[in-house]
Amino acid sequence: MEPWPPADDDRLTAELVEALWEDGGVPEEYVTAARAAFAWRTVGAELALAELTFDSACDKELVGLTRSSGSERTLAFRAGPVLMEIEVSTDGIVGQLSPSGGGRVSARTASGTYDEAPVDAVGLFSLGVPPPGPIQLCAQVGGYAVATDWVSLR
Repeated sequence: MEPWPPADDDRLTAELVEALWEDGGVPEEYVTAARAAFAWRTVGAELALAELTFDSACDKELVGLTRSSGSERTLAFRAGPVLMEIEVSTDGIVGQLSPSGGGRVSARTASGTYDEAPVDAVGLFSLGVPPPGPIQLCAQVGGYAVATDWVSLR
């Protein structure tokens, strides 16, 4: 048996190439995640990041002040003048954007968009049940484009 690593650079390169490709390449979920990460490399130039300002899962003493008793969780995000409030239930996500006036909201996972919906004239929108794992909401409303922090809603 030869010592490892080989003293010859060409032999070492050949062994590394063989090791990388002997199992048929990179698993598809890794490729998908890498493409999603690469696609977001310029997100700062296009979107303002809306940070989480309220989460009913963390702020238990303020939960009684929320408007709806049917939600499992209420969250609020802010980016400059844009405020996004959402309520998550077993039926999905309902939310409101301010400023209102129409627009579009999309919800994405690491593997891509799972749902999108129009924002009505008063800022209301509705999305399907979020899949397991972190999601990010992206909104275009009133001339603003914002994206929330990544959050796990379950």
